[in-house]
Amino acid sequence: MDMHYPYQLPPLPYAYEALSPNISGDTLHFHHDKHFQTYVDNLNTALADCPECQSKPLDELLKNLDRLPDSKRTAIRNNGGGVYNHLLYFDGMCACHSSRPSGGLAMSMERDFGSFEGWKEQMKAAALGQFGSGYAWLVSETSGKLSVMKLPNQDCPLSMGLWPVLCLDVWEHAYYLDYQNRRAEYVERWFERVNWPFAQERYEGCRQ
Repeated sequence: MDMHYPYQLPPLPYAYEALSPNISGDTLHFHHDKHFQTYVDNLNTALADCPECQSKPLDELLKNLDRLPDSKRTAIRNNGGGVYNHLLYFDGMCACHSSRPSGGLAMSMERDFGSFEGWKEQMKAAALGQFGSGYAWLVSETSGKLSVMKLPNQDCPLSMGLWPVLCLDVWEHAYYLDYQNRRAEYVERWFERVNWPFAQERYEGCRQ
């Protein structure tokens, strides 16, 4: 995810109908093409008069919010986080129905959550326990230790020294057209579309 200014909306990594019926084409169209695009546009606007910020990749900006100019910190936290988090969310799903992780990620989940089901329960609890807008996260320390957390709005684990492996978007625009107020049903269906090869690649990247 080596992204630099000026930012552009990356293409959706699958067809709009590819995740149906779990997530409809209409939801993906509005979520990716409209909401995600707005974060990209707002981030470019925020950085337009900040050459210091333009020269750094997005992950570095988010890792070092406290070093940014005061006038840019909130805009980058909100819109930079919106770009990074949305990219991870869309890439973290796939058209094929997923099963379970494998390799090093599976072993670490067994170690840190007791089982795959143990991780799933924690992830579900984080997603349903996030009041209002935000995300549930599977994150890793540089040691490879995994944990689950919830964060509001577009806050990103990078800003807390943690490496994001997967995220589940629980902003209403991520599911309301399909599920209305039934966030729990949306969360349950999301598990069926997790892109585990992508998650494994992300997990391996935490130690690089």
